[in-house]
Amino acid sequence: QGLYSSVVCPGLVMTNMTYRILPVFLWKLLMPIMWLVSGSPGWVWVEVWLFKQKPEHLDALAKYHSCTSGLGKNYVEPRKIDVDEETAEKFYQKLLELEKQ
Repeated sequence: QGLYSSVVCPGLVMTNMTYRILPVFLWKLLMPIMWLVSGSPGWVWVEVWLFKQKPEHLDALAKYHSCTSGLGKNYVEPRKIDVDEETAEKFYQKLLELEKQ
């Protein structure tokens, strides 16, 4: 129908939920280390990559993961979602029914 949607994970964030796991001061000490380990700039370029793609050429039954090689090269890796197409179609039809209500 020409309608496309993309969801991007924001990466590493602190919220009120994470404050309940560890004390705030400990999060403030750990976050810079976690950012360095996770390679946080990687998620920024994947948003740009996704924006430049033609939605009709992307696989609707795949998740696109941003990855970084050991040498620091960023790349996108499509991974199939474990769902059969018949179930996905039934779910989509149910969503259309709910939208009409």
